[in-house]
Amino acid sequence: MGRLIARKRLKKLLKSPADEVTVLSVIACKYSFPETTTDRLPLTSDDIKHFENILELERKEKNIMLAEAAKLFDEIKVNVNILIESGHPAETIARVAAEGNYDMIIIGSRGLGGLKKFFLGSVSNAVLQEASCSVLVVK
Repeated sequence: MGRLIARKRLKKLLKSPADEVTVLSVIACKYSFPETTTDRLPLTSDDIKHFENILELERKEKNIMLAEAAKLFDEIKVNVNILIESGHPAETIARVAAEGNYDMIIIGSRGLGGLKKFFLGSVSNAVLQEASCSVLVVK
């Protein structure tokens, strides 16, 4: 049922066959490669390899997830591009949209409330603030 509703809403939003959609997923940079760790010990080549393996696993998971999302657009005959980036989510989304000269960002809201929203922040809210194009937040 949810897929049917999403398909109907997408058809209304995308007005012409010339419309093109980029489905973007951002791997949050939890992992970085500073010259030293937090306790100032040098990173070993094994440490770096471990981080690279984690990032590769995340990239594979994102590819599977985005391929599933792309099927929805294929069903309504809309060209879709899949893009995976890494970085701070809100900054990366805003940057990609600006560099790609996109008309609109459509982003979901996880609906965090109260203290969680205060302490964790909100990617969708940050994108609203940073983006140079229109932003539609879907709950």
